[in-house]
Amino acid sequence: MIEHPISPRRFSTSSSLKGKITIPGDKSISHRSLMLSALSVGESRVTGLLEGHDVLATADAMRAMGAQITRQDNGEWVIHGVGVGSLLQPQHALEMGNSGTSTRLLMGLVATHPIHVTFTGDASLSSRPMGRVMDPLAQMGTEFSASPGGRLPLMVRGIAPAVPLSYRLPMASAQVKSAILLAGLNTPGITEIIEPIPTRDHSERMLRGFGADLTVDLDSDGSRIIRLRGEAELQPQNIIVPGDPSSAAFFIVAALIVPDSDVIITNVGLNETRAGIVTVLRQMGGHIEELNPREVGGEPVADLHIKHSILTGIDVDPALAPSMIDEFPVLFIAAAMAQGTTNTTGLDELRVKESDRIAVMATGLAAIGVTVRESEDGLSIDGSGGELLAGGGTIAGHLDHRICMSFAIAGLVSRQAVTIDDMTPVGTSFPNFEILLSGLQQ
Repeated sequence: MIEHPISPRRFSTSSSLKGKITIPGDKSISHRSLMLSALSVGESRVTGLLEGHDVLATADAMRAMGAQITRQDNGEWVIHGVGVGSLLQPQHALEMGNSGTSTRLLMGLVATHPIHVTFTGDASLSSRPMGRVMDPLAQMGTEFSASPGGRLPLMVRGIAPAVPLSYRLPMASAQVKSAILLAGLNTPGITEIIEPIPTRDHSERMLRGFGADLTVDLDSDGSRIIRLRGEAELQPQNIIVPGDPSSAAFFIVAALIVPDSDVIITNVGLNETRAGIVTVLRQMGGHIEELNPREVGGEPVADLHIKHSILTGIDVDPALAPSMIDEFPVLFIAAAMAQGTTNTTGLDELRVKESDRIAVMATGLAAIGVTVRESEDGLSIDGSGGELLAGGGTIAGHLDHRICMSFAIAGLVSRQAVTIDDMTPVGTSFPNFEILLSGLQQ
């Protein structure tokens, strides 16, 4: 289990944010581009890859199982894959750091290969249950040996050939869906997933791009039925990773709530299964304009022009939750600055992220003077009407990068500086977050 030095930071009231920034590549797409390239036979090239700790953990894991992965001086990544069914037995445990995405997707990937793999991680990752992924994979024949509560350290004993699965997702989870699809790649026959609530579809898009035989149909009740034909032969690809909308969200909210701000964020991925935060902030009155909409690597992208806006509290449609589940922490900061009350429900998934994000955000918001009420599946937040928050005190980030960055943005609109107890976890998804923020403040 890895540890890191503590790095506290103070964030103070900011003057207007001005300028143009480019955010790092999409984390979800970066993970999947490395995994699928490593399962192709031949050379794939990836540009715009997010080089945060989480994605680098995925790269290290695929190297340990036989793929050749190198970074060129121009920032392009070159991957020589081993092919589906040809992963090698790693010689050591795979250290996942803080990356739940890496862990859950790789569990699926190795589940149907005849190898056994041990996954380890830091204190935050080791506290997160993996049962939701283990359950369907066990039905395919995979065996697991996990720590109490289905947690890391955890060993996966893969099986080949595995049993094809038809599985109805009991929760909205792109990670569970993707783990099953990755397991299905090396499983004879058809692997079928019924998805009652749509979640981010990067895996489906990218699998088809690599040549997998994958179809998506709608059932009579509106559920998505995803079918993947196994024993796939993936073809190498050149991939351009769009900017991560989850990372963009912090700067979108910052520009909306800091007076007189005017910011352009270039090349933001706007896949409809990910762009719920833009929809909700517009419903609250946010000025977010899409410039130069286009398609990059099969994903819709645009440059976003954001101006300071007077926001109004709303009841957030719970149906939008899967398309913005990672963005709720920073949406709560926007709600704290709005006029009136913002109510959110249907956010059960937030309780099993890097931290219990409902409880941690409620505690942190109260600590900086926000009136907040916590329910089992959401928060109700009374906004300040645009007045500065009280601020002050130290926020416990609980090793959760999105909690840390959300309260950093809150510090920009607080009378007293907001201190984050440790900003180190931000490196998992957004290594240059503070650099970009500082650049907009000059």
